[in-house]
Amino acid sequence: MRQEITIRVAKSFSDIDSAGWNRLSGAARTHANGIYNPFNTYAFLSSLEQSGSATAKTGWLGHHILMEDEAGGLLGAIPCYLKSHSQGEYVFDHGWADALERAGGRYYPKLQASIPFTPATGPRLMIAPDIDPASARSALVDGLAEVARQLGVSSAHVTFLPEAELASFEDADFLHRTDQQFHFINRGYANHEAFLAELSSSKRKNLRNERRAALENGISIDWLTGKDLTEDIWDQFFGFYMDTGSRKWGRPYLTRSFYSLIGERMADDILLVMAKRNGRYVAGAINFIGGDTLFGRHWGCIEDHPFLHFEVCYHQAIDFALEKGLKKVEAGAQGEHKLARGYEPVTTHSAHFITHPGLRRAIADYLAREREDVERMGDYLEQHTPFRKGELQKKEQDHES
Repeated sequence: MRQEITIRVAKSFSDIDSAGWNRLSGAARTHANGIYNPFNTYAFLSSLEQSGSATAKTGWLGHHILMEDEAGGLLGAIPCYLKSHSQGEYVFDHGWADALERAGGRYYPKLQASIPFTPATGPRLMIAPDIDPASARSALVDGLAEVARQLGVSSAHVTFLPEAELASFEDADFLHRTDQQFHFINRGYANHEAFLAELSSSKRKNLRNERRAALENGISIDWLTGKDLTEDIWDQFFGFYMDTGSRKWGRPYLTRSFYSLIGERMADDILLVMAKRNGRYVAGAINFIGGDTLFGRHWGCIEDHPFLHFEVCYHQAIDFALEKGLKKVEAGAQGEHKLARGYEPVTTHSAHFITHPGLRRAIADYLAREREDVERMGDYLEQHTPFRKGELQKKEQDHES
């Protein structure tokens, strides 16, 4: 007999069954429909809400799309928010908003299907492991579009989705957008020196010199995870975050209580890379550990030292990934300086449902040109990686075989 399903909207994680949500996200790290992603878990998303970081007050009102069976069991979900601005998304649509409002329309509020403040690719169509994935994805996408229509909002945006999910959105008239990030790809390197051996001699020498220079002035590096993440450590890291975030963004997004909550709920999924000088920590970066990926998020410091940012955020992340056998490091949004440090250009994807016909036509035309520009830039950047000519392709073929 055909199973009846319903789509409903939950405005708070307190209205969502945690076990049912984690069944979709694969929080036990064994999930038939994908590799474990810590950002999709109930622990991470509910911590954003309960800490006051992602709430109606900050412009992130929960509008999570839930697909349920007749008994109310959770079959699928999309983490989603009703937003009154475009901050904290890393896929920029301010120009679209300006264009519609100059024409007399209203761009906000809009629906945003994403992980707040997190430019990391991961499942947006979360489905139970024991149902047909194609039909479930179609039902969720149609549900998101219908919620947008019923709310009367200008648009619904799905950012940093896996390329494998893209077809489901395009089938429902979502527009495809691409962008560029830089990821480290582990092709079976035994250690950091083995990775450096694949680079041109001049680039290899530069990076070795850079790493030595970063640790001058008596600086040492600690990796902290699990039980190492005490409240004192979080106090110190939050100080770094506030100092750097206040200068960079004006108003940091995350509250101090957010770090306590994730430290309590998912400490084994977190890596702090902390730099120490004269017996105290002076800088640090937070990373999240996925099933096959280390996700670098943000960093901060209270002392400036040459190259320390590169060491803490990029080189140490590679060291950790190689030691733990992870396949890649995603180091966040933008940053062509990552290229020289062995991070390769990777295309990211988003999907956009625009309800205003005129705005949709204009955006579709713009995105067609933008995708071509992103592809050309990716091809250009591929030719300027620090790897020895031909070595990257050879290593990739050897690793796949």
